[in-house]
Amino acid sequence: MSDSPRDEAPRDQRRAIANRCLSAGIAAAHPDQVVEDHLSISEVDDTLSLRSGGHTETIDLSAFDQIVLLGGGNAASQVAREVEAILGDRLAAGIVVTDDPVACDRTTVLAGGHPLPTETGVESATQVLDRVREADERTLVLAVVTGGASAVLAVPADGIPVTALRETTTALLESGATIDEINAVRKHLSAIKGGRLAAAAAPATVRAIVLSDVVGNDLATIGSGPFAPDPTTYADALAVLEQYDLSVPDVVRSHLEAGATGSHSETPKPGANCFDRVRTYVIADGMTAMRAAASVAETAGYEPLLLSARIRGEAREAAKTAVGIAEESLATGAPIEPPAAIVSGGETTVTVGSTTGRDQETTPGAAGGPNQEFALSAAIEIGEQPITVGAIDTDGIDGPTDAAGAIVDEATVSASGSTESNEPTGAIDRSEAITALREHRSNAALDAVDALYRCGPTGTNVNDLRVVLVETQ
Repeated sequence: MSDSPRDEAPRDQRRAIANRCLSAGIAAAHPDQVVEDHLSISEVDDTLSLRSGGHTETIDLSAFDQIVLLGGGNAASQVAREVEAILGDRLAAGIVVTDDPVACDRTTVLAGGHPLPTETGVESATQVLDRVREADERTLVLAVVTGGASAVLAVPADGIPVTALRETTTALLESGATIDEINAVRKHLSAIKGGRLAAAAAPATVRAIVLSDVVGNDLATIGSGPFAPDPTTYADALAVLEQYDLSVPDVVRSHLEAGATGSHSETPKPGANCFDRVRTYVIADGMTAMRAAASVAETAGYEPLLLSARIRGEAREAAKTAVGIAEESLATGAPIEPPAAIVSGGETTVTVGSTTGRDQETTPGAAGGPNQEFALSAAIEIGEQPITVGAIDTDGIDGPTDAAGAIVDEATVSASGSTESNEPTGAIDRSEAITALREHRSNAALDAVDALYRCGPTGTNVNDLRVVLVETQ
């Protein structure tokens, strides 16, 4: 932190700093920042170098007849554009599926649905599957997998209509199930997920370029692991349906039950031959965004603490923990003395229907996402303490809304319960904030006080990013 004298930052200034932190996190994880750091070409000996996690691999391109780029996700076309700039005419062709397209020269960019699969998206993903099946042992496949690939790369297993896949996905997303549990089901309803795309590509050489939106960077979970071994089974998928008491179309349950009895082939498991020529390089993840956000906060005079990139659980409960850490900082200086910036990432969830389970109907008008619920819950807990909380999804879309998340502070929720305005936008009455949180109306509540963070699709996706600024008392 700077050694120069620092006055207490007023509330509006803190909100502006939080905004800059979040924006910097998004920018740092964008493909135009990270692809060039991890891929390069040597014109001297015509080799491609891939780097990640301290490991570098050099590939002799003369060993291949063609290089193709295939994949999908929120940032797939942005990655493709940067890879094209590096490879030039060495890249024979490419196909990527995304919901956030940018123009590419050699790569065909196709539309995909997100967060739910669509008929158009299935047609697009089928083209990727068909093209990867054409690869042979003299083909180098550069596979792009980014956050959102689970939705946009959707090719249902035989006999499962897209409508059934959409209904099942919706039920899973609203159940409060973890991403691992959600993907255990999705993998066993897919012709692509759970390593099946790797099986289709064999015997080609595959190098997967990954932007991780998954806690812990589990390759089997990112994009539902199209090029990674799948440790889960049909029985695991059925167990998820039972655990969360999910109502799914009969065709879905029947497919999973048939798979559990051996009527359908399992997803490729660790050790399968189809992975012999597959390697994966994670070029950006939640920590990429967190470090950038922390750097901005430090420049602004806050001592940064990178708390964890693995925060998960119910969003409103995780927010209480975050505020509790900030309160401890104010009261005792632990784990860090204020002024401090506590930066975290991960993936929290929302269980639609009630605060604790699925025993109530969803309230009409409910809208929001995990980051908006996190922010609203934090605002309720903050009270009058000098704490600012920013929480966003780095892809720019938090739940089925046009907001990435929100920035809140001690004036977002009226501590006294009065709705009298002390700012141009006023404050949310405390009792109304509690009700809005319970009924999953965080989007409307935060929008009413101009607390939402809107940036549109960002061209990247490395999961959630949160910044808690703790001011001196």
